[in-house]
Amino acid sequence: MDAIDLRAAGTALRDSAPLVHCLTNTVVQTITANALLAIGAAPAMVDDPAEAGEFAAVASAVLVNVGTVQQRTAEAMRLAARTAGEVGTPWVLDPVAVGGLTFRTELAADLVELRPTVVRGNASEVLALAGAGKGGRGVESTDSPEAALETAQELARRTGGVVAVSGPVDVVTDGERVVRVGGGSPLLTRTTGAGCALGGIVAAYAATTGDPLTAVVAAHAHVALAAEAAAGLAAGPGTFAALWLDALDAVDGDALARADVRSA
Repeated sequence: MDAIDLRAAGTALRDSAPLVHCLTNTVVQTITANALLAIGAAPAMVDDPAEAGEFAAVASAVLVNVGTVQQRTAEAMRLAARTAGEVGTPWVLDPVAVGGLTFRTELAADLVELRPTVVRGNASEVLALAGAGKGGRGVESTDSPEAALETAQELARRTGGVVAVSGPVDVVTDGERVVRVGGGSPLLTRTTGAGCALGGIVAAYAATTGDPLTAVVAAHAHVALAAEAAAGLAAGPGTFAALWLDALDAVDGDALARADVRSA
């Protein structure tokens, strides 16, 4: 991955201030909104079926996260994803805990058929979404990103988009190219909503970066760099969460160009 591309992605995001339409779970709305504000984007939490499709048509990008999905929000997610596809708005699917519960698994399967620009999840979620696994332990993965790589590539070719698998080293693929993003901190896994906030950050980068693979890599690198900076100052997960938001704000294009990013 060319460092210049990542620098340009970071600059484009700050210059554009994309409006990210978040249909996300109730546990993570605040941290997702704050993370988007910290990177220079504008969040909106519009999840009523009466408005979701209409708002998706004017947003810069859409995030669909099925973490605490209900019948009402499932309808809104379908409407928003369908509208995003029709008008060319990039959208991200975060299949939280898919595989273990029937309702969300069936919803996620329907959403995949609407061809998300990006699928972002942990290894167990990606395997389950592709029909190659039964999911993890709730929101926790029981598989490694490398174990899910082949399935992720197949899923990316099926959707025509990008699939990102989070883990100690994140794996990102568009079905042909494979990029690994290192860094980060174990404290991310002890911060409620950090992974879900990453989905919103991916959407923001997808709105402002022409190549979806570059966008997703830049988002993952942004989160990893901020986590490293925050972990160096934090006393534990409580202080880490606040310091991580500060560090997200501090990451710029030059920092992204120095990220631990490796192309296969």
